[in-house]
Amino acid sequence: MDLNTVIARVLETPAREARKMIAVVGAPGAGKSTISAPLMAGLAKAGARAAVIPMDGYHLDDRILGPRGDLPRKGAPHTYDVGGFRAMIDRVARGDTVYIPVFDRSREIAIAGAEEIGADIDTVVVEGNYLLLQDGDWAGIKDRWDISLFLDVPEEVLEHRLMARWRDLGMSEDQARTKVAGNDLINMRTVLDRSAPADITVPNGG
Repeated sequence: MDLNTVIARVLETPAREARKMIAVVGAPGAGKSTISAPLMAGLAKAGARAAVIPMDGYHLDDRILGPRGDLPRKGAPHTYDVGGFRAMIDRVARGDTVYIPVFDRSREIAIAGAEEIGADIDTVVVEGNYLLLQDGDWAGIKDRWDISLFLDVPEEVLEHRLMARWRDLGMSEDQARTKVAGNDLINMRTVLDRSAPADITVPNGG
């Protein structure tokens, strides 16, 4: 399904609350951020007042994960502030002005209040790994979306992209391979095996 068809489907989907809530879901390396930007631009061109919210702003900080022994698994479902994320989604859906945190991957920190979802915004694209997850505290979030997109990428392509991501951030080949095998691919399997079906599947392996 091409992007124009996706945009048409999104535009014809009614909002259940004050804002239309769109989930863009996929495994690590699936291209969620890459797809979300043109999706938002296409919606804006069609007259929607759109914004993007990345789930990664709700990473728990290293100062919390380190003492817990969870730092090597940063990015796993249990290493997010799920309650805070869900409360933010509820506020956004009902039309509040909301200030959201944004994750800076180069420094591995979330910056609080880094972007504003203003009162003029009527359509919100939320992108993240676990937006359709059926486990634990995440399970209730999957019902918040008016429409959901899943990015379908072959596993070997995901692994290639993830290796490139960590090398680009300064890791050696061995460090990147350890990071990908010991965390990213585990999270990939979680997304692929334990997510609820999306409304639209979008191939993104090119």
